[in-house]
Amino acid sequence: MKHLSNDDIVIKNARHIHLVGIGGSGMCPIAELLLSKGYKVSGSDRIESENTTRLKSLGAKVFIGQKAENIKGADVVGYSAAVHPDNPELQAAIKSGIPAFERSKILGAITRFYSNTIGVSGTHGKTTVSSMITQILLLNKKNPSAVIGGKLPIAGSACVSGTSDTLVCESCEFVDSFLEFSPDVSVLLNIDNDHLDYFKTMDNLVKSFSKFCAMSKVCYYNGDDALCKDAVNGISADKISYGIGEGNFYHPENITAGKFGFSFDVIKGGKRVGHLDMNVPGRHNIYNGLVSFAVCFDMGVESDGINEAVKKFAGAGRRFQFIGEKCGVTVVDDYAHHPTEIAATLSAAKSLDYKRIITVFQPYTYSRVALLKDGMIKALSLADKVFLTPIVASREENVYGVKSEDIADMLPDGKVISDYEQLSSEMASCAGEGDMIITMGAGDIFKVAHMILEKLK
Repeated sequence: MKHLSNDDIVIKNARHIHLVGIGGSGMCPIAELLLSKGYKVSGSDRIESENTTRLKSLGAKVFIGQKAENIKGADVVGYSAAVHPDNPELQAAIKSGIPAFERSKILGAITRFYSNTIGVSGTHGKTTVSSMITQILLLNKKNPSAVIGGKLPIAGSACVSGTSDTLVCESCEFVDSFLEFSPDVSVLLNIDNDHLDYFKTMDNLVKSFSKFCAMSKVCYYNGDDALCKDAVNGISADKISYGIGEGNFYHPENITAGKFGFSFDVIKGGKRVGHLDMNVPGRHNIYNGLVSFAVCFDMGVESDGINEAVKKFAGAGRRFQFIGEKCGVTVVDDYAHHPTEIAATLSAAKSLDYKRIITVFQPYTYSRVALLKDGMIKALSLADKVFLTPIVASREENVYGVKSEDIADMLPDGKVISDYEQLSSEMASCAGEGDMIITMGAGDIFKVAHMILEKLK
């Protein structure tokens, strides 16, 4: 058993945990995992959603609307980072002396309840790799638990509750929340210029990833990424490099492009140990498949079993997710909101056999657009036609004076449309047989994908 702090013990011994913002993508899988472990779980959210409906069916008591009396009977109150300090439930907990913990504190405690926590970190690809590792372990009867940032299709949820001592945990660097975790195995996928409104400098960002990896016993890191190499330099964990470069301990050989993704042999320490047939497009998924193979193979999963599980992996929710096909037009949704992710998604789409790639991008946060606008323009230029929505403010005020038109005006025929009905109608009208439409962004742009599919004629 790992060392538990006093806060961990409070969370572990609680009988009733109330979660403010229970329907959010970060809080919902925690609620589901707590329910599966026998906790009484209640929570609140602003609106009814698919997540709140699911949690009710699993036994959670969910309040729509937030009031002080909702926390009655709770031993612990948890809240997401989006919850404002003056939230009535949070204030009621403080006044009543009920311990209140931010989401990362609760998830951090949970990582210490497992003897083999696999923490997947990096600027891009965390959800895909967390999902892929979980699917491999599930289909090879390793009975993992998992907390993922997107829905795993074979589980129908972002949470998996298993019987083993293995927990797969997507580990996000935002405001250093992953430093609350205790990974036994750390995975470092890449380091890119995101969340600099918090970290300020790339050096600070690299140091944060270094601290995360240093907490683990074994660290798998991208040996083709110079910043990843800097981050793991000097840490005491056993370091295992992976990447396309032959100098990596795990690397691919005989890479071939298939209809749905790349296939390749897996080389470990100079010896062929397996083969992977990817069912998700894009060269970046060679890295994702390779490190997923490495982690699971070193856990004792047979290489053939890994490949069979990877063949059945068609992506996590909102990660190049196939929404449907109608009138010869394919509709895909993706979470991409950083230039590197946008470029990877559009490059993957361009590698497939479609006439045109038509995309709508929903920019997320003013600070990100202000910092990364030029990169967004360059990445979006890969598409044949681009629509944008206004910027999603999230937690910010527009002190930067940026707007989506700053991007659209730099793209041929770029257009900003705020109304989803108008947007979906125009996108459906401009698409023809053999085209792919991709909705992209971290907000609720996925709704437009379904609206487009309904309007295709």
